[in-house]
Amino acid sequence: MATSERALRYLGSTRNIVGSCLALLGLVAHFLGLAGAYWPVVVVALYGAGALLAPPDRVRLTISHAEVETRALRADLDGLLGRVDRRFPEDVRAAVHALAEVIGGVLARAEQLTASPDQLHVVSQTVRRYLPASLEAYANLPRRYALARRAGRERSAHEELLEQLALLDAQMGKVAEAMHRGDEQALRDQGRFLRDRFGGSDLDLG
Repeated sequence: MATSERALRYLGSTRNIVGSCLALLGLVAHFLGLAGAYWPVVVVALYGAGALLAPPDRVRLTISHAEVETRALRADLDGLLGRVDRRFPEDVRAAVHALAEVIGGVLARAEQLTASPDQLHVVSQTVRRYLPASLEAYANLPRRYALARRAGRERSAHEELLEQLALLDAQMGKVAEAMHRGDEQALRDQGRFLRDRFGGSDLDLG
């Protein structure tokens, strides 16, 4: 494990949090005039005591069902992206990668996604059915035929594919937006709890 990664993990560890809290108490004692001239030693000692006495972080070896499902979808999406890079024009690749970025952000919210079966179904179908079907139909056309416009201003196959990718991107955007609304509602609920518990708050969202 890289040094920077170990450092980041320690910053979020229970030991660092407890040690930092005790060190903060030492600073408060200093500002109140209770720590004396050796307050830096007191702060360091309190941090060390907290870090040593804090319980170690729990080791989590099991993988949740949500993570299993989203990892499988992520693997399927990555495999599809690898094939797209070799077979499709630049504007199609750009549209697919932009769509994949939105999907990746949704898949990163494994627990939240799998808690909504409808949203999970849409994402799963997009990755495993809708997107591959659109790309496959286009890939089976000769390149010149795919780019040629039809009579009566009918869209070319190339334009049709880009339109389908835009529709899928819009749908994935709705899923992501629904998740953000859920986060906002959770923040509002937390704000109501804090106001009920502690009184007024500057975090009121309305």
